[in-house]
Amino acid sequence: MHTSALVLFSGGQDSTTCLALALSKYERVETVAFDYGQRHIVELEARLNVLREINALFPQWAHKLGEDHLLDLAVLGQVSDTSLTRDVAFKMESSGLPNTFVPGRNLLFLTLAAALAYRRDLQVLVTGVCETDFSGYPDCRDDTIKAMQLALSLGMDKRFLIETPLMWIDKAETWALAQSLGEKSGTPNGGEALVELVIEHTHTCYLGDRVHRHAWGYGCGQCPACELRAKGYDKYRASSRPER
Repeated sequence: MHTSALVLFSGGQDSTTCLALALSKYERVETVAFDYGQRHIVELEARLNVLREINALFPQWAHKLGEDHLLDLAVLGQVSDTSLTRDVAFKMESSGLPNTFVPGRNLLFLTLAAALAYRRDLQVLVTGVCETDFSGYPDCRDDTIKAMQLALSLGMDKRFLIETPLMWIDKAETWALAQSLGEKSGTPNGGEALVELVIEHTHTCYLGDRVHRHAWGYGCGQCPACELRAKGYDKYRASSRPER
C-alpha cells in the first residue's frame, strides 16, 4: 500500500489540483519544482503562495505536507530554443508541435524527481501531465509516462508508481476535480475555498503576467496557457450552474 508521494509542483492549476489529490490520499506528501530558465519564472514564487494557503486553509492536509524542494535545471534552458525559454512569439513549428514544447522537459523532471524520491523514501510520483489538453506534447502522453515508470523502476531498482490524475480529463473537469477535493477535505466550504485558491494564487500564463486579473485568475489572457485555462473555467462554470 502506498503511503507517501512526491508531487511535481510548478504552482500552476494542474499541479495544485494534483497536490490536493495527493494530500487527500497519502500520509506524507512532499513537493518539487524546477528552475530551468522559464520565462514565466514567477510561477516559482506563486507556488510558495499556494503552499502557504493550503497550510492555512486546509488543516486536515497541512500536517501531511512535508518538505518542498527546488532543483536547479538551468542546463535545460541552455539546450532549449523555445518560446518558454526565449523571448520569441508563440507559433506552430514545421514539426506540427507548438514552440512552447521544451524537448525532454518532462523526461528530465521525472528522472530527477525519481532520484529525489529514492533519497527521501517516497513511493509515488504525482504529475499533472494530460493527453486531453496537452497541446500535442509527446512527453505528456500516457505511453511516455508508462515507459518512464518502467525505466525508472528498473534503473533505480525501486518500484515507482507515476500517478497522472489529469491524464484523461479536460480543463473544465480539472476545475471540477479541485472543487470536489476541497469539498471532501473536511474544511467548511472547502470546495469554494480550493477553487478560489487556484484562481487567486496559482500561475499558468506563459508570459508571467500577474497584473491582469480575470475570472479564472491572473494572466495575459492571450497565450495558449491562458486561453486553455479560461476556456476550461467558462465550461466548468456553465456546467456547475444549477438548472432553473
